[in-house]
Amino acid sequence: MTAQPPPGHQPKTSTDPYPWPTVDVHAHVLLPGIEALVDGSPGLAEARALDARRNGPAALTVNGPMVRERIPRLTDAGVRLAAMDAQGVDVQLVSPSPSHYHHWTDEATADKVCRLANEGTAAHCSAAPDRLKGLGLVPLHHPDLAVPALEHALEIGLLGVEISSHAPSRELSDPAYEPFWRRAEETGAVLFLHPFGCTLDERLDRWYLSNTVGQPTENAVALSHLIFSGALDRHPGLKLIAAHGGGYLPTHIGRADHAWSVRADAGTDCAHLPSSYLKRLHFDSLVHDPHVLRALIAAAGA
Repeated sequence: MTAQPPPGHQPKTSTDPYPWPTVDVHAHVLLPGIEALVDGSPGLAEARALDARRNGPAALTVNGPMVRERIPRLTDAGVRLAAMDAQGVDVQLVSPSPSHYHHWTDEATADKVCRLANEGTAAHCSAAPDRLKGLGLVPLHHPDLAVPALEHALEIGLLGVEISSHAPSRELSDPAYEPFWRRAEETGAVLFLHPFGCTLDERLDRWYLSNTVGQPTENAVALSHLIFSGALDRHPGLKLIAAHGGGYLPTHIGRADHAWSVRADAGTDCAHLPSSYLKRLHFDSLVHDPHVLRALIAAAGA
C-alpha cells in the first residue's frame, strides 16, 4: 500500500519565496535482507574485523546505539517522511547503506546483494514515489557485473546507483570500469559516490578519525582518479554526485591545478585543468561548516 504524505508536508508553490524543492541527496536505507543473505558467508568475519580495526573500539561502541536509535528512519518510509517534513526536506535521493557494499563477496553472492539492494530500495521508495527517489548498487569488485546491475536498477525505476571510492585492488581509474562509465553516461544514470571505510586503516582508529578525516580523504582520492585518468574527458556526460562535499579536493584543488601545469607526469592523461572538472560534477552540502560550503560553491558552482 502506498503511504499517504504526512499532513506536515506542504509542497512548494510558485508564490513561495524559495519555490524550488529542497532535495536531500545523501540519505540511506537499511536493508536487513542483505545482511541475512551474507550472514555466515566466508569472508564476512574478516571484513568485519577489518572494519573494527579501521574504526577502533571506541567508535564502534558509540556507533551501535546511534544506529539503533535511527533504525526506524532508515527502514520505515512513514517515519522517514515525517522526519523529512520536520527538516523541511521535500525530496530525498535514497541509497542503500554503504555497509551493504560487501566488496569481499564472490560473483554469485555479489549479484544477489545488488539485486536485493535494488529491489529493496525500489520497494522502500514506492511508499511515496513523488518524494523518495532511489539508487541501487553495483558490485565494483566484479567489474563485469557492474553494467548488468546498473541496468537492473534502471529497469525497476531507480535513478541510478551508489558507488564506493574504490574496490579491493582497483581504483575508479581502472580501465575495467570503462564499460560501466560508458553505460552510465548513455543511460543518464545518476551515480552517487560514497566511500565505505578508509584505506589509511589503523592510523585513523581513534577519535572517529576514520570518518572525519577518512571519508573526505577517500572522496578526494576517488575524484582525483576520475579527473587525472581522463575518465571525465571520455565521459563528459556522467551525472556524478560526490558525498561529503567531494571531500578535500574542491577546497584544495589549487594543488592539483599546479601539479597539472608544471609536472609532465601529472598532466598526461586529462585534457584540462583539474579545477575545470568540478563544475561538471555535483556535490552534497554535508560539510558541517558554512565557510567550507561557500568555498565549495566558489569552486564548483551552485
